[in-house]
Amino acid sequence: MSLLLNHPEVIKKAQAEIDEFVGDSRLLGADDVPRLGYLQSIISETLRLYPVVPTLIPHESTADCSVGGHHVPGGTMLLVNVYAIHRDPAMWADPAAFRPERFEGGGAEGMFMMPFGMGRRKCPGEALALRTLGLVLGTLVQCFDWDTVGGGEVDMVEGVGITLPRAVPLEAMCRPRQGMVDVLREL
Repeated sequence: MSLLLNHPEVIKKAQAEIDEFVGDSRLLGADDVPRLGYLQSIISETLRLYPVVPTLIPHESTADCSVGGHHVPGGTMLLVNVYAIHRDPAMWADPAAFRPERFEGGGAEGMFMMPFGMGRRKCPGEALALRTLGLVLGTLVQCFDWDTVGGGEVDMVEGVGITLPRAVPLEAMCRPRQGMVDVLREL
């Protein structure tokens, strides 16, 4: 939500997509989420900039090896810095910018994305997490208009922690979207 609040044009575009594919006579459902390409792009871009665990889970080399031309003795703890990989200017144009459009139409396929890890140690909950995130974020975008408290930008400075919390807690205001009032009353 923090990134979306700083980019209201992205919220409006997501709302337009949801209005087109779902409408305002019912709440977004789990079956709708895969059809919402722009919503999926928002999620991908958010996970690129702010992976759930920025250094993934530690691994240990079982034997001496070489990684990127560097000697790694057996028994060394190895961390994959996904945060840095996802912001590498050699791989991503304008890597610090929040631009969901880079993922539209599979445009970023082949780029190195691994917010949930990769290979046999990839997070087994990735599909569930993405489905849940799509459903929750999509519903929040479908049902409400959002704004920051005080009308300024959300402070994106990161705090300390394994999951990149905001240094300043998010404060936001929401109002039911006009077309969704009746649907929300039925809940």
